[in-house]
Amino acid sequence: MNKTNTEYTNVMNVCRELFSKKTLDYGTAWRILRPSSLTDQLFIKAQRIRTVQETGENKVGENIEDEFVAIVNYCLMAIIQVCETELDELELPHEEAQMFYDRYAEKAFELMQQKNHDYGEAWRDMRVSSLTDLILQKIFRVKQIEDNNGTTIVSEGIDANYYDMLNYAVFALIHLQIGQKVAE
Repeated sequence: MNKTNTEYTNVMNVCRELFSKKTLDYGTAWRILRPSSLTDQLFIKAQRIRTVQETGENKVGENIEDEFVAIVNYCLMAIIQVCETELDELELPHEEAQMFYDRYAEKAFELMQQKNHDYGEAWRDMRVSSLTDLILQKIFRVKQIEDNNGTTIVSEGIDANYYDMLNYAVFALIHLQIGQKVAE
């Protein structure tokens, strides 16, 4: 479990650094997006990963690792949008945006630790393609909940699905980094 915590933290540091740099470049322009638009962005990223995995062709040239990083960051943006309903300003100071990012990233880490304990690190025996499929499944669940105006009968809410997608993307990035280390 300590190995997982370290690997997870290393991946999240990469994601956080990119979020921070993009916030300095673009501000918090993402705040204009409704959660459903962020869900669609997640779909685009996950679908591209699946297409590259299935065809073995990458015509855009961006690697799938970057797409998984984008999934992590879009999930955190979506969680902020869903959970911070009192925020009225679109443009947040860099430090405040980073504070929200860190708050929800920490919650994702805690959730990962709890689930990882209960599931016995089953993700380590999963394929990256299966993690991609699980992300897509969660996206379709979120889209259905959004189409139902957020109403569920027995299911977790939208934010729980975003947290799961985030953690699946981190697990995929850990797998991909491990694969790179073995190849070197």
